[in-house]
Amino acid sequence: MSRSAVAALVARAALLCTFACGLLVAGRALPSSSPLLSPALLEQMSARYGKGAVWRLLEWNKLLGNQQSASERLRLRHVNQFLNRVPFVEDAEHWGLADYWATPAEFLASNGGDCEDFAIAKLFTLQAAEVPADRLRLMYVNARLLNQPHMVLLYIEEGQAPLVLDNLTNAIQPAGERADLEPVYSFNSSGLWLNRPDSPERKVRDHSGSLMWEDLVERMRREIGE
Repeated sequence: MSRSAVAALVARAALLCTFACGLLVAGRALPSSSPLLSPALLEQMSARYGKGAVWRLLEWNKLLGNQQSASERLRLRHVNQFLNRVPFVEDAEHWGLADYWATPAEFLASNGGDCEDFAIAKLFTLQAAEVPADRLRLMYVNARLLNQPHMVLLYIEEGQAPLVLDNLTNAIQPAGERADLEPVYSFNSSGLWLNRPDSPERKVRDHSGSLMWEDLVERMRREIGE
């Protein structure tokens, strides 16, 4: 797709959204004026993944634009259902790598990803929809029915049971009702917590401590042209 065609799509959509002011990535704030989807990024994704990539990304923008009047719980539901439509594909098949954490734009543009990609896309989409960053964590669990490690997104509101957003189901359930998931640890840009079924969670770091996370953040920064 040509530069002019992509620019025309963007103009007609009129839905270029921004990261919410104060959005934290790896402990640093992304500028609130930085576009989540620029014409340059749309052109890049179109060249890599085909014309359908642009339409998928603009639908993502449309989703975000429609969340302004929705309650926080409704935003969780909308984002979970929207992103769960993306096909599940293992990293080795999709990216040719044993483990790769896609940016949300890569995940949607390529139309595929594994559990980490779903959880990461939900985290940043909800932050862009102005859900407070400190209420969201990526959580590694053991998926008992699958007998394998798995990643979900955790939503934590003070005084309420934590909620699980999972690519395995559109239902958003309290963590205590997900007997099929055994929590291991959770993290976001501000820290890492150990989560064990038989003891209270314990914060063990004031940063994520993950090289995969740092690499993801750097690629996202390049996408928005920082």
